[in-house]
Amino acid sequence: MASLWVILTIALPWLGGLVVWLLGEGRSKVQHFMAVGFSVASAVAGLMLLTVITDEVIVSIPMGTLFGEFTFIPDMLGVFLAIVATAIGSLAVIFSVDYMRGEAGLGRYYSLVLLFIGAMVGLVLSGSLLALFLFWEITAFCSYVLISFHNDDEKAVRGGIKALVITQLGGIGLLVGALAIESQIGTYQISDFLSRFQELPQNVLIFIAFTFLAAAVAKSAQVPLQTWLPDAMEAPTPVSALIHAATMVNAGVYLLVRFYPAFEGVQGWKSAVLVVGLLSALIGGLQACFASDLKRALAYSTVSQLGFMVFAIGLGAVFASQFHLLNHSIFKALLFLCAGSIIHALGTRDMRAMGGLRTRMPFTFLTFLIGALALAGIPIANGFFSKELILEHAFHNGPAWAYLGILLATGMTALYVVRMLRLVFFGQPGAYSIHVDSQRAMKVSLSVLAFGALTSWLLAGQFSSSLLASLPYQTWVDLSTVEMLSELIAAPGTWITLIVIAASAGVWLFWKTRDREGQRIQPVSDFILAGLGFEHLNHAIVRGVRALSNAATLTQTGQLQWNLVGLIAALFLALSMAVWSMT
Repeated sequence: MASLWVILTIALPWLGGLVVWLLGEGRSKVQHFMAVGFSVASAVAGLMLLTVITDEVIVSIPMGTLFGEFTFIPDMLGVFLAIVATAIGSLAVIFSVDYMRGEAGLGRYYSLVLLFIGAMVGLVLSGSLLALFLFWEITAFCSYVLISFHNDDEKAVRGGIKALVITQLGGIGLLVGALAIESQIGTYQISDFLSRFQELPQNVLIFIAFTFLAAAVAKSAQVPLQTWLPDAMEAPTPVSALIHAATMVNAGVYLLVRFYPAFEGVQGWKSAVLVVGLLSALIGGLQACFASDLKRALAYSTVSQLGFMVFAIGLGAVFASQFHLLNHSIFKALLFLCAGSIIHALGTRDMRAMGGLRTRMPFTFLTFLIGALALAGIPIANGFFSKELILEHAFHNGPAWAYLGILLATGMTALYVVRMLRLVFFGQPGAYSIHVDSQRAMKVSLSVLAFGALTSWLLAGQFSSSLLASLPYQTWVDLSTVEMLSELIAAPGTWITLIVIAASAGVWLFWKTRDREGQRIQPVSDFILAGLGFEHLNHAIVRGVRALSNAATLTQTGQLQWNLVGLIAALFLALSMAVWSMT
């Protein structure tokens, strides 16, 4: 039965994607219905995985001696991310019923979203590095195509290509690391590597650790490769909520945690992870403070919050990192979908053109406020508890400069949250007309996510014990929810954090006018939103890839017979390698 739930959680969204694609255009009602049905069914299958959590291989698919076996293991680390992918994926699909109504290319949209959900589940449940890499690349493909969904929009196409090129650096790092592991221990199985990593020469282990860090940096949009994520906001907003806030960008963080037992002793690795996370938290938060585009502000915030998770891994606070990942997936998906509701009603993403929506869109305001409280770290919502665990670990176990840096990033979070609330929901209404608040399907998704943002912290104890029981190579804290509350209430760092949050919120509340903000700091704002110089690095990467692509065109002679000779030679070489590996 356990294997059935694993298979269904991956296969149901893929089957649904195929069905929606085959339905063809002109049958939008049926496409909406089938997409919702298959996504909800996959979420139910994902929840059923909670009944079969184990560290044993449940599904094994032989792939020949060259590739070994593709295995799937439903341990808690994989299962909770599978539930995030399927549950938030189904809510994004439900939201899309209203958001995408009347859009062309509906079959393509739903097919790619469902393909992504299944691939993300496969990625986190994979027990084989090659299977993980395969699903990793499928998620990158889906991200690229969905960012470029409106392919008549130059910005969307450019954003999709940029995301594909930069995240492929992560794919290269993962593949190189996987090949290095297989060359040393003769298998791609993750559990074999975690049990035998001590057998590897130290220089090889260092190489693998940093190639996997490069993979995580690219996939999770961390410094210095973070600039692709804001440009990915050209995707439809439900895609931004699912792929670029709640799921795919978490894959890099997942990779670091999955292999943490092997890499924590590698010289300089944890320090590098700590610095990358801290810089990402600070830079992402700083850019969010100045962004005027609502979706891009939330994207910068995502870079920052992912930085908190990476920072926690560098400290060794692995449970706090994953708990924040769970909570962030919920409240950031909520904020993005609220933004989608606003954009759908107003037709603009510019916060300077909004204002006064508190009375015009009361339901959206209430749900956005819940997400904002969670993001800012106010005790009523889930983000406070997981973020505070990270800060407490930094206070007691990290260097002073790291604690002060992450405390500053926390203050920035409160600052840009209050700024967003004031620009969007308070002040004078902009020049817009609204006929309806969030529509029915939108309200369903927003209500469920708002409830999750208020209550998911109650799962801390069960989450901790399940991780502890199903991950033999990891060292987890055994922390009940009551113990967590007691520790946070008694900790002096908690009150320091709340004071910093209150002070940061006050900075914006007492800032007199929007015009003053713009006039005084416009040059600084332009530099910050231009990427603080990191954009030049990303452009260099894109130019390098383009140069390699142009060089590869030399292999295209334009003469059919020589092209066929090359194809046949490559096929013969591949078959020869396969036969040789079987002997």
